[in-house]
Amino acid sequence: MNPQKRREIFRRLQAANPNPTTELEYRTPYELLVAVVLSAQATDKSVNLATSRLFPATPEKIARLDVAGIEPYIKSIGLYHTKAKNVVALSRMLLDEHCGAVPQNREALERLPGVGRKTANVVLNTAFGQPTVAVDTHIFRVSNRTGLAPGKDPLEVEEKLLKFTPPEYLKNAHHWLILHGRYVCLARKPGCPQCLIRDLCEFRPKTKDV
Repeated sequence: MNPQKRREIFRRLQAANPNPTTELEYRTPYELLVAVVLSAQATDKSVNLATSRLFPATPEKIARLDVAGIEPYIKSIGLYHTKAKNVVALSRMLLDEHCGAVPQNREALERLPGVGRKTANVVLNTAFGQPTVAVDTHIFRVSNRTGLAPGKDPLEVEEKLLKFTPPEYLKNAHHWLILHGRYVCLARKPGCPQCLIRDLCEFRPKTKDV
């Protein structure tokens, strides 16, 4: 895909949604971090239902609740026992090593229990405005299907998006692509007839209205 096409894709996505953001509900960087850890293999909707009861939250509150105290709040989310352990452990680590604050660099974030590269990227981008791209299943699919940033694994897609996305669009690229994959460029049947970048997309077997 040439640079002109990429720029036009992001221009249209921006025009349709000038201020995109995550669908996870949070008030602070810490709450966002907890919500993203809980969201692994779960929907944002299910996480929001759980955190609406758990939040407002601080590292002190979560550490005090401990695993047994958190589990009742998040039992509706998959892998809740492991996630509860990770959330308590990362909260204690934040208190011990960062005075309770969420660090603003990838290395420190990835040292926290339950936090991988994707989670770190979400926090860096959404909480701190850094130009990172967290490649989830939606972004991986959209990037490969459209030809925007094809890659064999999430890291390759991330590196290509960072390299090829025009700088002025990079901060919000993560959100635009996730929302596009979640609501338009669906896994089983992409909504090509309703797609605002259909003419720019390099996916050949486009779906049609029935």
